[in-house]
This record gives sequence, C-alpha cells and structure tokens, in this order.
Amino acid sequence: MTTVLHKQEQVTLDTFLRGIWEENPVFVMLLGMCPVLAVTNSTLNAIAMGLATLFVLVASGTLVSLLRKMIPREVRIATYIIIIATFVTMVDYTIQAISLDLYNSLGAFIQLIVVNCVILGRAEAYASRQRVGAAVVNALGMGVGFTLALLCLGTVRELLGAGTILGYPIFSPNFEPWVVMILPPGGFFVLGGWLLLFEWIKQRRERRTLQAQGATAHGS
Repeated sequence: MTTVLHKQEQVTLDTFLRGIWEENPVFVMLLGMCPVLAVTNSTLNAIAMGLATLFVLVASGTLVSLLRKMIPREVRIATYIIIIATFVTMVDYTIQAISLDLYNSLGAFIQLIVVNCVILGRAEAYASRQRVGAAVVNALGMGVGFTLALLCLGTVRELLGAGTILGYPIFSPNFEPWVVMILPPGGFFVLGGWLLLFEWIKQRRERRTLQAQGATAHGS
C-alpha cells in the first residue's frame, strides 16, 4: 500500500484571502456558473445562495479533513458527494422552513449545490490533503469569495433590472427598468462587465509594477 504525503499548509491570512481575490471561484476560475447566472437576478437570492454555499463548503471541508485518513482513495469521490449531499439537505430544509418564497425563487439550484464543482473541487484538491484548521480557513475564503461574486452580480442586475436593491426603490419613479438584466442574458452581460473590470485592474497593476521596476533599474 502506497502512502501519499502532502505538504501541510500553514494557516495564514493569505489562506483566507486567496479565495476572495487570487482564486475567486467565479471571477478567476469561472466555476459554479449555473447558480451564478441563474439565481442572481436579485440581491436577496444572491445572498441566500452565497450563504448556503458557504455553509456547505465549510461544513463539508471540515468533515472531509477530519476523515481524510479514514476514507479509502477508491471511494473518496462518492464519499465526498455523500458528505456534501448531507449538508445540502440540511440547507434545503432550513431555507424551506425560513421562507417558502425564497425557497421557490432559488428552485432546484439549492439541491444542485451537491454537484457544484467549487465544493467538490475544494474537498478533493484541498480539504482531503490538509489539517482541519487550514481546510476551514480556506473554505471560508472560497465561500466568502463566491458570496461576494454573487452579490456583485445580483446587486447590479436588480438595480438595473428593477430599480431596487433588496426590494427598496433606488431610482425615481421615472426610471425605466432594463428588463433584460433580470432575464438569463442579463447574467452574461453583468458577468462579462465584472470580468472586464477586474482584468483592467489587473493589467493596470502590472503596468505600474513594470514601471516601478524600470524606474528602479534606471535609477541604479
């Protein structure tokens, strides 16, 4: 029997922040696109889906990390799915008990968290190889990053598509809503806009870094 050793990561602030910016599951890795595009037609839906995914990420990552030495490699994916499905069922019943309207708005996408590649990917690539502390902090960062990405899309789509945020009017009664923004194509438009913005910020940072390095080299 071959034992595979994985380097244990030290828990730092970067372990948490990585999922928010450098490895953001939506804006960098483009994962979990179904809920990103389908349920972000309102800010409330975005927050609810983000928090549900955050809970499942942290809970499943914690359990996978705790059981990582006990789970046979041959059945690890099936085991991860069972663990994830258990927490998704808890979330499903909780949302249903809290608000039927919200539950109906999110529809089948709550159950589809089970096959969200963000969660399964974290379980396989990280939680199964790291201690509990690192797994929890990393899952928190990825979950917060995913939630913030959904919030960015949901807020813009609701604002432009209905003129409201969380149901509260923002513009004057004369505002003509852009109905396309709360329809499926609106998700692609807003996601593309955010990706363009972040790419512009990234390139601007790189240019400033190169200019600073050039100035330093020239001065020396």
